[in-house]
Amino acid sequence: MDGEQWYGAAYKGSKQYSQWEVPTANATGFGAAADDYMERGIDLNEQLIRNKPATFFFRMNSEAMTGTGIYPGDILIVDRSIRNANGRVIVAILNGELLVRRFQDAFNKKRLLAENKKFGDIELDPYGSFAVWGVVLYNIHTI
Repeated sequence: MDGEQWYGAAYKGSKQYSQWEVPTANATGFGAAADDYMERGIDLNEQLIRNKPATFFFRMNSEAMTGTGIYPGDILIVDRSIRNANGRVIVAILNGELLVRRFQDAFNKKRLLAENKKFGDIELDPYGSFAVWGVVLYNIHTI
């Protein structure tokens, strides 16, 4: 036994390393062969956000769009870089108030349509204060 060298593992337990340092810890051995084929997790930023600088989240605070499945408390993912078109659900500023409505452009009349019978449609005055804030791409709804 005298003169023999004993080699132990470089990793001496979790006391030396924090959770964030474990991937870079000097551990001995080989990785599992299945690690090469392991799938990445789903990144919701990659899946739901097309243009990061122009995207923001908006919490719905009204029942005006319940006909399309957008309920109070839902989180809307809105992209400001997408051009508004007929039939899209948009976040609009009308006379200083933020509204979520479906945009309709027909026969030189522009309207904001509510998807709930309790709310009336809004016909836009060509000289009024109206701006499209962004186009709603996704709705995150809690069950």
